[in-house]
Amino acid sequence: MDGRPVSCEEKLAMLNENLDEIREYCQEAFEDALLMGCDERQVREVFESIVKAFQNPYGGKKN
Repeated sequence: MDGRPVSCEEKLAMLNENLDEIREYCQEAFEDALLMGCDERQVREVFESIVKAFQNPYGGKKN
């Protein structure tokens, strides 16, 4: 970072890039689990529990 403020457009671009990467990783893991014979419903539940367990390191502060 160079100390300058980050524009909304830059924030959205970064967020979208991060979400694309997450989707890609999750899709690959999902497909792998199905190929290994895991139950689709259970895999989806595990993914959901992972997201629900995320901790907010900023204490609910909005930027």
